[in-house]
Formats: sequence, C-alpha cells, structure tokens
Amino acid sequence: MRKKAFLATAVIAGGAVLGTFAVAKEQLPTHLKELLELGMHPGHVFADEGAEYYHNMKGPNGKTCASCHGQDGAKLVGAYAKMPRYYKDIGKVADIDLRILSCMTKYMGYDPKDKKFKKKYTKKLRVPLSTYVATLSNGMEISVKLDDPQEKEMYEYGKKLWFMRVGGRDFSCGICHTVLAGQRIRLQGLPNPVKQKSYNHWPAYRFGSDRMWTMEDRVRSCFKAYLLSVNQWDPKKDWVKKPPPYVKEVIAIELFMKHASNGGVIEVPGLLR
Repeated sequence: MRKKAFLATAVIAGGAVLGTFAVAKEQLPTHLKELLELGMHPGHVFADEGAEYYHNMKGPNGKTCASCHGQDGAKLVGAYAKMPRYYKDIGKVADIDLRILSCMTKYMGYDPKDKKFKKKYTKKLRVPLSTYVATLSNGMEISVKLDDPQEKEMYEYGKKLWFMRVGGRDFSCGICHTVLAGQRIRLQGLPNPVKQKSYNHWPAYRFGSDRMWTMEDRVRSCFKAYLLSVNQWDPKKDWVKKPPPYVKEVIAIELFMKHASNGGVIEVPGLLR
C-alpha cells in the first residue's frame, strides 16, 4: 500500500514546490535530497496511507472513521492542536494514538480485548492514521488546555516525570533536553522541546530509521535507549525494553511537552534525523 501511495504522491507532487517541514541540521541523505527537490516528502506516504484507512477501512459494525468525522476529516480539523486532552466518553486523558484506538473499539466495533486487533493497530494502523489526522491541523497553533482536573493532574505528573531521575542510568528527560540542550548525544543534536516548541513537527519521518514516528514512539524509544526504565514507578511493571503503548506515564510527558509548545504552528509530517 505504501508503494502505491508513494507512486501516487510522486505523480501528484512531481515538480511541485515543497511545502513547509522540519529538517534536522545534519546533512540529509542524497536520496532524500533528491525527493525533496521534486517536491516530495517521504512522510506524505504515511499520511496518504492513513487517509485510505480513514475513508475505506470498515469496522465490524460497518462504520469507517469518516462515518463519524466526515469526508476528508472535516470534523477533525484542529483536533490534533488540542491533544492530549481529557475525553469524557472514554474517561481519560488521551494522546492521538490512544484516542484513535479508543474510537475504533468504542465506535467502530473492534473488540478492545482482541490481542490480534490491538497488535495490528499498534504495528500497522496507528502511525498512518495518526499522521493523517495530525495533518488536518497543519497551519494551526497548538492550544492545549488544562481546564479539566484530570488534565491538570496529568500535566503535573508529566512535569514531575520530566525531571525525575530514574532507571539503570539514574537519568531523566530533563538532563538531555533541558540541562544539556544544544549539545549532542552520539551524532544527534539535543533539542529543548519545552523552549523550542518542537512538538509542532510531530509526527515526524525519521530518516535514521526510515519510518514515521508519533511522539509516543519517540518517548518510548527514549525510555529504552537512555533511561533503562525497569520497575521504576510500579514494582509490577517490567519495562526492560520499552514502556507498553498508551500508558499514563508516556501520555503525561507528552502533555507536558505539548502544553509547553502552545502557540507553535503545526507543520506535519516533520522530517528529522
């Protein structure tokens, strides 16, 4: 499907002027430079794939995403600019990854206990759908509110976790992205997402891994690579690889970062190292 979407993008975008995107300061690979010169962004392939799922993938009850949210996401314009936030219908604060999963189980008829469906969503559907929905807010300012008590509680939890030293290396998010911001870890520059409002470029295509990542992917990957998060908040959890998807701790950190990005203009998909 991605190959077809890529070819469609190439036909449509050939010779077009490249739109706005975030590019890391490091040298881009030659093949990516050539694509960008043709007006093609590799992340658009994932957005196109997500649009196809949005319009055509029917749940067990026969509904598509478009059944509720309108053709071309008419009712979702600007929604991503306000996430994560509290959703009354599911009774929790959700990021875009969890919100779409909740929609599919609550309104499209998928069984939330079906492990095969959840695996398919996490591995195949989540990133394209999240990318497509995020693009519907392009050009809009991030405006994450803390009006609900659960939003305020989650924000404070995310702020606490940002600076909490945990794991096998006694590390924290803030060590890299506050104290050492502007320096490098291995070959990668360390941004300060709180001050730079860099959440506005996520979801992003990371050419180092040749795939799209949502912010959930980025946070979970950091836990694996740098924090070595094993049994750090709950002795019943074993996160020796990565935290599980959609957990409170990851969404709390997302909320903290995205609230700090309020006023930043959304430009997705981003393009990062």
